[in-house]
Amino acid sequence: MKNTQNILWNKKELEILNSFTTPESIQDYLDNMPYNPEPTCRSPRRVMQDRKAHCMEGCIFACSALEFIGYKPLLVYIIAVRDDGHALAVYKKNNKFGSIAKSNFSGLRYRSPIYKNIRELVVSYFENYFNTNRELTLRKYTHPFRLTKKHFANWQTREDELYDVSDFIDLQKTYTIVTPKEAKSLRMVDERLFKAGLLGADTKGLYKP
Repeated sequence: MKNTQNILWNKKELEILNSFTTPESIQDYLDNMPYNPEPTCRSPRRVMQDRKAHCMEGCIFACSALEFIGYKPLLVYIIAVRDDGHALAVYKKNNKFGSIAKSNFSGLRYRSPIYKNIRELVVSYFENYFNTNRELTLRKYTHPFRLTKKHFANWQTREDELYDVSDFIDLQKTYTIVTPKEAKSLRMVDERLFKAGLLGADTKGLYKP
């Protein structure tokens, strides 16, 4: 896969991409860059140039990096109420699912490949998915879809914003995790978990319910 993709990237970009050997190393790269609070949607090329990303930019970058090391570039989107959604770059290893993610919240990032299906993977984010009012907000998720040139021209290297990816999310089939009836019985997030989740967060990028 690397050989077929080398023509996409310049020398500096290839140095970064060639440093990735596992999904974990891609997550480390995202964890070591600042969270981007701006309403942009940068391509993987621009993420490497600007050295910052929010959840969608981080997810798309991770999809590109996963493809570079031999995985499928799959995206799953989590849908929330009174909160931002969240994008996951999903991968499969030893027939189990894991994910890479960039987030302003410490508990909404990497998941090891131990989950039997996408639903299990998404549910693992539930207790850490809350807004600044301490409400648990995760409700649904989308069917995974693959980032391809057919649907998203030059998605890896484009200079303009990738809003067509976010628009495509709205067309995907969704699956419910929490029904409106079940949501009525959800408790508020514990104060300790709330503080831990916001550790190191950029307050400019926090959703205001």
